[in-house]
Amino acid sequence: MSVLIFADQFQGKIKKSALEAVQYGAKVAAQSGTTATALVAGEVSAEELASLGQYGAQKVLHVADARLNELEAGTATKILAEAVAKENAAVVVFSHNFSGRAIAPQLSSRLKAGLVAGAISLPDTANGFVVKKNVFSGKAFANVNITSEKKIVSVLPNTFSLAPTDGTAAVEAFAPALTDADFRIKPLKVETISGEVPLTEAEIVVSGGRGLKGPEHWGILEDLAHALGAATACSRPVADADWRPHHEHVGQTGFTVRPNLYIAIGISGAIQHLAGVNGSKVIVVINKDPEAPFFKAADYGIVGDAFEVVPKLTAAVKKYKGI
Repeated sequence: MSVLIFADQFQGKIKKSALEAVQYGAKVAAQSGTTATALVAGEVSAEELASLGQYGAQKVLHVADARLNELEAGTATKILAEAVAKENAAVVVFSHNFSGRAIAPQLSSRLKAGLVAGAISLPDTANGFVVKKNVFSGKAFANVNITSEKKIVSVLPNTFSLAPTDGTAAVEAFAPALTDADFRIKPLKVETISGEVPLTEAEIVVSGGRGLKGPEHWGILEDLAHALGAATACSRPVADADWRPHHEHVGQTGFTVRPNLYIAIGISGAIQHLAGVNGSKVIVVINKDPEAPFFKAADYGIVGDAFEVVPKLTAAVKKYKGI
């Protein structure tokens, strides 16, 4: 019996959220006194694969097929089902990212396995296999006991800090029985969003709302983000008004982020926005309205005009960092 972890990659690099899943899976394996095996599909270097050992994987199964660089959920499910059989895996771990949300439910159905999506704790194995997760948009927690023989857990990104070691993993070629029918769904076009820091993996996020009054004022927010090495984000009204692209929208109907630091500038803090950011470790709110609802959720708040406060904050960050 072993733990199998799906480690998804992008352009040959294992995603940060996947490294978190590998580390989580390795700890689950240690709890059970078994081994942790990662599965990677697509073109990835041997060095990148072996580096998963730094996060606890003893072995990496590599499906080196260029057609899997853009992995479709149905094909991934078939590959993982074969890997589960090969490794006799009792637990399968995903990141609760786009790939995990697409693949884990399909694999759950195929294996008749219980699934906890968005885990925020290691399993409690004292009385079963109990995993904690957020419910009701982060307003409460649920402890879910998986009683099926096969168990699937997806880990909420940015919940567990990475702690790499100097370990390496043995890399083994894996050739599942794929046919042309498994590639009947093909991407026609891939548009890559460029940016300094991917929003979903950022440890610091600087976000703006309607209080910035228009897209022409976004430079002060971008200057602060650049100084902090942060990703930029926005509220839904901003994206709907085309002030910022929709891939920066965070909230209940956009991305859910869990950075170490979330700075909200000119955002009132409607419940729909809070649902997407309330997992942040520290929330800082800058708003000239002292009655803005966001202050109730903030760890730190500044009541003031963003056009005065943010440039001064940026200057202080640059001075502190010597840039």
